[in-house]
Amino acid sequence: MPSIPLQRTLAISSLVYAAVLWGLVWYPYRLLDEAGVGGLASAFFSYALPLLLMGWLHGRALRDARGKWMWLSALGLAAGWTNMAYVLAVLEGEVVRVLLLFYLSPLWTVLFARFLLHEKLNRAGWAVMALAAGGALTMLWQPGDWPLPANRAEWLALSAGVMFAASNVISRHLEGVSQGGKAVTVWAGAAMLTAVGLVLNPAELDFMAQTEATTWALLIGVGLLVGSMTYAVQYGLARVPANQAIVIFLSELVVAAIAAYFLSDERMGLQEWVGAIMIITASLFSGHMEDDQLQEKTHV
Repeated sequence: MPSIPLQRTLAISSLVYAAVLWGLVWYPYRLLDEAGVGGLASAFFSYALPLLLMGWLHGRALRDARGKWMWLSALGLAAGWTNMAYVLAVLEGEVVRVLLLFYLSPLWTVLFARFLLHEKLNRAGWAVMALAAGGALTMLWQPGDWPLPANRAEWLALSAGVMFAASNVISRHLEGVSQGGKAVTVWAGAAMLTAVGLVLNPAELDFMAQTEATTWALLIGVGLLVGSMTYAVQYGLARVPANQAIVIFLSELVVAAIAAYFLSDERMGLQEWVGAIMIITASLFSGHMEDDQLQEKTHV
């Protein structure tokens, strides 16, 4: 069994791996959209594929966790909404703005960790909330308008960030459940929610009648990547505190910003950069909250 330092290194590496891929995966989703595969359909296949291929491997883990099915259901719904809303948001909106709203998650993580993990909201927590909220207000502010998301993509991104924070904290709360069991729960939640969306929008499945083999290959490839990312996230979250995990996930924002610059020619203005710096600072600050809390406990 790996030593504690090695486990932590593997956990951090797993989260970095997942963050980098999430910073890039928006592009193949856009390619799929251009090929006629809508966001709901591509998200459904992305999660249904790993569920069918690998879900059966973790049936025993789910049976062993049957006493925690309420929390597993909450994890599935939160993670399912996160992934579905993320895919739809990056297809409809500007990638960097979408991710900045998504990465208000430190604000929500502080609140969820307080109520679910009973982590005390100290001065660092208040600072994180103030910086994250201030960054959002700065980025969204327009003269004469309320500083709110401007379109459906931005509302989806904001809601995805809320559910991302919730799923991270719930995952930490489910300490006795294996990473495989949590991964299956995430896939099932995303597949279920996108399936409901497809029932309401059946025209999104019309692509199946005339899609080329290369599009199917891309769709399968994205599904396999999503499966590996889910495993990586659950492995990392089981070994890294929720507030520190948020900091590691920030690498997704850097990767996505660089990719968006070269692949979609998207640019941010000065106001958005100021808001981005505040949100990123809040996320970096949140990484020290766990250490502060541990120090406080040692002095009690």
